[in-house]
Amino acid sequence: MIFNAIVWDINPEIISSPISLRYYGLLFACAFLAGYYVLQRIFKKDGVPAEWLDSVLMHVIIGTVAGARLGHCLFYDWAYFKDHLLEIFLPVAFEPEFHFTGFQGLASHGAAFGIIIALWLWSRKVSKKSVLWILDRVVITVALGAFFIRMGNLMNSEIIGLPSNLPWAFVFTAVDDIPRHPTQLYEGFSYLSFFLILLISFTKFNWKEKTGATFGLFLILQFGSRIVLEFFKENQVAFEQSMALNMGQILSIPFILAGGFFLWKGLNSKVKVDKN
Repeated sequence: MIFNAIVWDINPEIISSPISLRYYGLLFACAFLAGYYVLQRIFKKDGVPAEWLDSVLMHVIIGTVAGARLGHCLFYDWAYFKDHLLEIFLPVAFEPEFHFTGFQGLASHGAAFGIIIALWLWSRKVSKKSVLWILDRVVITVALGAFFIRMGNLMNSEIIGLPSNLPWAFVFTAVDDIPRHPTQLYEGFSYLSFFLILLISFTKFNWKEKTGATFGLFLILQFGSRIVLEFFKENQVAFEQSMALNMGQILSIPFILAGGFFLWKGLNSKVKVDKN
């Protein structure tokens, strides 16, 4: 029954010829462009070399895509990919016949691991600062980027919610005719609010002097909300049906614990004062 529900029948393609351009791809690009702009403003206030910005962006892009892809393959679909290793790295499938698929399947927890590793390498090569210095700044942009990604998921009618009779329930016609929680909006607007909280904390409350605190707060907010909101979402893979907590919730726990540690450590750190 579709009474009092919002019918969502958006075509995920903006144009289909001569090439396919999808809203998801456009919003994915917007995530990086918006992040670039915000980080540019932060770096300008920090007075660091302008050329650092482009190298950070490249490391974040590579870390995000590689980590998200590996995270999906390892955590959510290893039963398939262990016998199709090349398909982890190539946008094609070889069975039942060779065909182009694109990279279907990205996991946010894998992206988080990928970004942290990429920025650790960047810090060693470029800034020569603690990796927490750049993580405190980049996670502000990651929270904003996550908003755009979830809007892309909405345009694709994916990561859908459980059935609901609430007046703002969505019927995703590409999936079925059941009113459901619009969990993409729940997550997207949560991440947008986290972006504002992190930005204000960093710039207005001088958290830039409390190394690791912004990064820690990001982990707590981002993955804490993930645990809560997963209860409103359909499981992504079949093996999660028998689990008390799904894979996304389980993977979020160590991130939250790490966030608590970095937040505590950052807020209790003593700011060094130049006595000269």
